[in-house]
Parts: sequence; structure tokens; C-alpha cells
Amino acid sequence: MHRTPVLRTPVLRTPVLRTSVLRTPVLPASYAACEQLARSHYENFPVASWLLPRHLRPHVAAVYAFARTADDIADEPGRDAAERLALLEDYRQRLTSRRAKPAPDAIPSRRSAPPPDMIFPALHDTIDRFDLPVPLFTDLLSAFAQDVTTTRYGTWDEVFDYCRRSANPVGRIVLRLSGYRSDVLDEASDAVCTALQLTNFWQDLAVDWSRGRLYVPEEAWRGHGASLADLDRGAWTPAWRAALEDSGARTRALFERGRTVCDGVQGRLRHELRATWLGGTRILDRLDEGGYDAFRARPSLGMADAMVIACRTLAWRRAS
Repeated sequence: MHRTPVLRTPVLRTPVLRTSVLRTPVLPASYAACEQLARSHYENFPVASWLLPRHLRPHVAAVYAFARTADDIADEPGRDAAERLALLEDYRQRLTSRRAKPAPDAIPSRRSAPPPDMIFPALHDTIDRFDLPVPLFTDLLSAFAQDVTTTRYGTWDEVFDYCRRSANPVGRIVLRLSGYRSDVLDEASDAVCTALQLTNFWQDLAVDWSRGRLYVPEEAWRGHGASLADLDRGAWTPAWRAALEDSGARTRALFERGRTVCDGVQGRLRHELRATWLGGTRILDRLDEGGYDAFRARPSLGMADAMVIACRTLAWRRAS
């Protein structure tokens, strides 16, 4: 029987500062480009927000810029699959070999995205300064590449493996940026990050289906007698509602399993994680209230929700 760990004494270490490349002229511009990208994108959950310590915000923005631009490459409608995979491979090589100059066609076409030359100096500096494991970043790239080649999932294990690479590295990176090295915290963070990813899948089901993707595993929807033809018609049937309600219950259990990570850290990060957890569960509540009907409305968070989340963050009670 799985038992949620209680985080009593988190392991906190001082970040490892291994380089002084902040003195190089290109680096301030690189960090500025990453922060601008982070500010320009709406997300359901905080990105380098004021809740984080000021000294961490540029580094979180560098990680975000890397992940955002790579994800945009995977979803780029103007490129064929082979070209997108080649661009993601270029990103992987730049990440691991620190290649200075990209190929001319390796520049993302999204106007809001800075070119790789403006992202990787900040990212490499962040990796060095905080001794971040490079496999966390290559896992992200492998998940983005999978989005190019995989549009259906047969089992929950397949979906969870995708989340392990698409979402969980982000939580582990944030923990390490904040100086935490703990298997217990990593496990709790993984549960929350997977839950956030699943919530986003259920929230964007109609959008993903319009792009030919479905993250609800076949074993989940077929077991309720649902049909893909119903999605083609935009028909939200009782069978699909039942499949998503079960999927939502599984997601909520993951939120509960990982809740202790919000109590196992200190300072502003504690408030950031609590706000993120509350934001994710609030979206899940909205989905549940609407019967998970993604074709009728896509639930999102507004200013009133932000106020509620802020109040609940301050009134948070530790998990027992």
C-alpha cells in the first residue's frame, strides 16, 4: 500500500556556483530575453512569479524559455514532422555540446520566441551555477519529440511515462534551483507535476483533438464504451464524461499524494508551490463541475481565482 511521505526535515543546500560567466556581455541580454518570454506567455500556473526569491527568477525564466521554445518547435504547424524533429535534435546537441552557432534553420519561427543564441547562454549558465542534471533537460526534449510522432496512448503507464519526461523534470529543476536535494521531495514533486500535466490534458482535450492528439489512454475511454467518432462530431457523451471523471479522480489522487512537497520547502518557494497546487486543483474542480465537457468551454483562471488562491495560500494547512 502506498503511503504519502511526511516531509519533516528537508535537505537544504547552498546552490553550487561554478562559473562567473555573468561577466560576459552576452549573458545579461540572454537572461533579459528569457525573462521577457516568460512574462509574455499566459500560464495557468506561476512562472518566475513574485513569490519566488528575486535571485531565482532569471534562472527559472531561462529554464522556461528553453522548454517553451522547444515545445513550440514540436507544435509548429508550418513545419513537417521531420523538420521539427531535426530542430529538436539541434536543441539537444546545443544543450549537451554547448555548440555556439545554430544552423540557419534552427531558429524558431514564432515571432515571440528569442532565437537559440539568446536562450542557451542563460540556460548553460543556470545549469552550471546550480549544478543541474542535464538529463532533466534531455528528458523534456524527448517528450517534445514524442509529441511529434505519437498521437495516441494505449495505457496509463504510457501516459505516465510521458509525464515523467514532460512535466516531472520541471519540478525537480525548481527544487534544485532552490537548493533542495531530497528523494522524498522529488517523489512528491513528481506526483504534483504529473497531476498538473494531466489536468492540462483534460482542460485542452478539444484543442488537442483538433490537432489530432488524444492523451486519454485507450484503456480509460474504451472501458466506458466511448467512441472516437463522438469526438470527431464534438459530441460529449455520457461515456466520455465517465471516462474523464475517472481520469479526473486519478489526477486528484496524485495532487493529494504530492501535497507534502508544499510543506517540505521553506521561504517563498513554499508559497509558490502552494499557489501552484491550489491553481491546479481549482482547474480540476472547474472541469469536474462542467462534466469535463471540453467542447463546451475550456476552464481557465481569472483575477477572482487569483484572489481566492492567494487567500488560501496564506490560510494553508499542512497535510496530516
